[in-house]
Amino acid sequence: MVYENDKVSKAVTAVLTENKGKRKFKQSVDIAINFRDIDFNKPENRITLEVTLPYAPRPVEVAVFADGQLAVDMKKLVPLVIGSEQIASYASDKKKQKELLNYSLLSQTQLMAAVGKALGQVLGSKGKLPKPIMPNSNLPDVVEKAKRSVTLRTKGKYLPVVHCIVGNEEMTDKQVAENAVAVIDAIKHKATEGKIKSIYIKTTMGKPVAVAA
Repeated sequence: MVYENDKVSKAVTAVLTENKGKRKFKQSVDIAINFRDIDFNKPENRITLEVTLPYAPRPVEVAVFADGQLAVDMKKLVPLVIGSEQIASYASDKKKQKELLNYSLLSQTQLMAAVGKALGQVLGSKGKLPKPIMPNSNLPDVVEKAKRSVTLRTKGKYLPVVHCIVGNEEMTDKQVAENAVAVIDAIKHKATEGKIKSIYIKTTMGKPVAVAA
């Protein structure tokens, strides 16, 4: 099956035309990709991908684990910077952990191990482990990319599907469609189109619309 860009656009337009403004809250737009003939019992076949979308699919704040000059620089760019001495307080406080899940997370490379040891179980189970900030990175670009990134992952051994947010009903059809195409293209590099059984687009409360193959 070949999922052409114009067919993705048609599905997105159908979803937004039918559902935009129908709820008292801003609905997200999600994509679900179903697979066939892939044995997800084998760990090597399971999918975990980070995809940087052309447009941020929803407003999101960024939090950073950092010390020293990086912490100083990041405080100018993000609302929350967590130093190494604060990591333990997050590990022991479930309320703080819950708040942390609302952020897109980044970390100084030197703190990745400490964050993983203290918070890996909590963050990893939600697909929220922080991305490392490489030395000499352009920090505004790193923050902007974090706002536009989504994670695709198969859930469990027997569910042949991935899904993620690709936009919201306040975005244009074109923006949502370009985000959806970016997700599909990323999946094609992991699983050939012949392994894709079906693709659906839907809003939070709306009915799914199939992308015509």
